[in-house]
Amino acid sequence: MHYLLLPFFSFFVGIVVGLTGIGGASLITPMLIFIFQVPPSVAVSSDVVAATLMKFVGGFKHWQQKTIDLQAVKWLAFGSVPGSLFGVGILHFIKHTGEYNLDRVLLHSIGVMILCVTLSALIQLLLLTFVPNLKFPDLPKFDLETIWGRVLAMSVGAILGCLVGLTSVSSGSMFALVLISFFRLDARKLVGTDISQAAILLFFTSLGHLSLGTVDWGLVLPIWFGSVPGVLLGAKLCEIAPQRPLRFVIYTLLLMVSYKLVSPV
Repeated sequence: MHYLLLPFFSFFVGIVVGLTGIGGASLITPMLIFIFQVPPSVAVSSDVVAATLMKFVGGFKHWQQKTIDLQAVKWLAFGSVPGSLFGVGILHFIKHTGEYNLDRVLLHSIGVMILCVTLSALIQLLLLTFVPNLKFPDLPKFDLETIWGRVLAMSVGAILGCLVGLTSVSSGSMFALVLISFFRLDARKLVGTDISQAAILLFFTSLGHLSLGTVDWGLVLPIWFGSVPGVLLGAKLCEIAPQRPLRFVIYTLLLMVSYKLVSPV
């Protein structure tokens, strides 16, 4: 399919991201693979680079608004940045050894990541909808004033960063879950902190993917042209659109996409 249609599709993906908060990588990478027949290695690298600009724009806006927990961003980044570069290093190893097919490995990895992220989000959505009074035991809070709390934050950041470096998926969604569960951030600072740490993470991940030689700027630029205005429009529509039905439909779609990625025909 001709890449001239890519800004059009990216615009609608941007609307979904702005409208529901669902991560762009979970939507754009499969779109590139299935609709535009882009090899998975090129799709992942191009998506990482494309997402970096959007995260930096959003992060700068939240920094101006002072809706960022800088301590959480700092200690997560100390783990996620080396973790993501390690993930990219794994891709370098797979590519240069030639023992495994990089595109096939990535196809399954992306599918597994989207499946895990979507299932966790869908279960949470269903519980909030049908069992709103259900209470779970509180998870331990990371105290960033202590060495142990910082070590835990860096460790979680490293694990998730590695997964982002490998697949481009979950730079926002899984970190948001961590920020809610272990940092107990209020809603005012959650989004800004999530976007800001993702901007730092994706910047260094982008450098790693550029070194792989699998970034296609003919994909990156059209994604920027379409997704940025789409996100802005989606954010406006978010004020009036019903969130839970929309999220349920999109999560169901992502489950089907992840199944297709894990078990390609």
